[in-house]
Amino acid sequence: MEMKDFDTPTKNTWCPGCNNFGILVTAKQVLAELVNSGEVKPEEVVVLSGVGCHGKISDYLRVNSFYCLHGRVLPPAMGIKVANQRLKVIAFAGDGDAYAEGISHVVHAARRNLDVTLIVHDNEVFALTTSQVTPTTKVGFRTKSAPKGSFETPLNPLQLMLACGATFVARGFSGDSKHLKGMMLEAVRHRGFSFIDVIQECVTFNPVREKYLPKMYDLNKEGHDDTNFSAAWSKAGETDRMPLGIFYRVEKQIYEKQLLGDRILADENPANSIKQALLQLM
Repeated sequence: MEMKDFDTPTKNTWCPGCNNFGILVTAKQVLAELVNSGEVKPEEVVVLSGVGCHGKISDYLRVNSFYCLHGRVLPPAMGIKVANQRLKVIAFAGDGDAYAEGISHVVHAARRNLDVTLIVHDNEVFALTTSQVTPTTKVGFRTKSAPKGSFETPLNPLQLMLACGATFVARGFSGDSKHLKGMMLEAVRHRGFSFIDVIQECVTFNPVREKYLPKMYDLNKEGHDDTNFSAAWSKAGETDRMPLGIFYRVEKQIYEKQLLGDRILADENPANSIKQALLQLM
C-alpha cells in the first residue's frame, strides 16, 4: 500500500500551514509501512481521536476510526483493545484534550500498561476555541483566558508518564516528519502503553518554531540510554535545551494479557463475553 491509499474524500479544514498536516502525513507513512511489512492488515487498525483541531485526523485516515468525547479518547481505546487483542489501536489527542479533561484516563492507561499508542498533538493552547490556556502553556503566554499572561506552572507530560509507569515515552516535533516517523513506528510496535508528546506548532495562535527549533536536539544520537529510568527522568526535565527522541522503554506484562490471557472476546458470544469480562473486573 502507498500513502495515498489511506486518503479519504473528506475535505481538510485545518488552517493553512497547520502542523497537524505533518502528523497526518507521518501517520500515513507509518500505516503504509506496517501494512506492507505484513505486521498488520488495514482492517486491523483502529484510530481514535478526541475533541480539538487534532480530532479531525480521524476523518482523514482511511482506517477504522472512532470520535471520542473531550478528554475521553482512552476509555474507548481500552474497550476496543480488550475486546479484540489482534487490533492495533492508535489514539490521537490534544494537549488540552489529554492533559486537562482527560488526564485521569492518561494516568491510569499508563499505569495499567494498556497496549495502545497515545500520540498527543501538543501546541500548548486550546486552538479550536481560538486560544485559551492548557496545562502545557508556558508562563507568561497571553491567551483569551489569560490576557495578562499565564501564571500557572506548565505540566511536564514526559515526567508525568514516567512517574505513572508508561513503558514507552518519547517526544517528537511535527516539523520533522522523518524523525517522528521512526518514533511512531517504534511506539506502535511496542508491546505496552506507548506515549509520544508531539510538539505541534499552531501557526495561528501559538507559533513556536523560531523559539523552540534552536533548542531541539536528538537525545538518542547523543548516546542516551533509553533503558535507564533515571537518565530518562533527567532528560525529560531539561529546560535549557529541548531533547527529542525516545526517552524510555521497557518490556512489562500488558493489561489485556493479565485480564484475559489469550482469549479474543470478539470471537466469542457477545453476551457471555461481556458478562465474563465484567465478572473478572469485579
